[in-house]
Amino acid sequence: AVLLIINMDKEYFLKRPFDLLLSSAGLLISSPLWVIISILIKLDDNGPVFYSQKRVGINGKLFSTYKFRTMIPESDQLYGYKQAGEGDNRITKVGKYLRYTAMDELPQLISIFTGDMSFVGPRALLPDEIEVNEDSDESVPIEKIPGFKYRQSVRPGLTGVAQIYAPRDISRKNKFRYDKIYIKNRCFTLDLRLILISFWITFRGTWESRDKKF
Repeated sequence: AVLLIINMDKEYFLKRPFDLLLSSAGLLISSPLWVIISILIKLDDNGPVFYSQKRVGINGKLFSTYKFRTMIPESDQLYGYKQAGEGDNRITKVGKYLRYTAMDELPQLISIFTGDMSFVGPRALLPDEIEVNEDSDESVPIEKIPGFKYRQSVRPGLTGVAQIYAPRDISRKNKFRYDKIYIKNRCFTLDLRLILISFWITFRGTWESRDKKF
């Protein structure tokens, strides 16, 4: 147990200064985009600019995460918590562009700055979510998904192996396999590589691709 704590602290102190520096720079550089995106969302449907959810972080800690809203305001009330699918009618006109480029994720820089998230790691998931490609519309708690405890041993990330390499519409259980690869092989050079690939995907606007993203 002592060795585990030491390893976790070492991993945190190696990543944390980098996350803090990069998120600070990102918030400063992207600030003009926040104004433009906010205006576009308001002009689109006059709904809220931001969308907030509770997500599961390291050691199962819940935290609030924020995004630019990409779906209709009443989406959760009408359809429940469910990952967006191809041609999803919940997504707004502005939201489509934001999701293609991952610009809707910009407010998550705040979560990285505060330490709830890292730039690289497993995706921060909802405590309960309706599984994709399932006949049932029943929300499934994350605790029922095999592998959830292991992936919570590290901070969730804005990008990561699953976000980049996993097919867009697969279940959380299958995405956890990609998270396991990252956790077992995580190092600073791997983080840098995944961040650079993520910038390339953003430049190409292929985050919502159902095929290869890059």
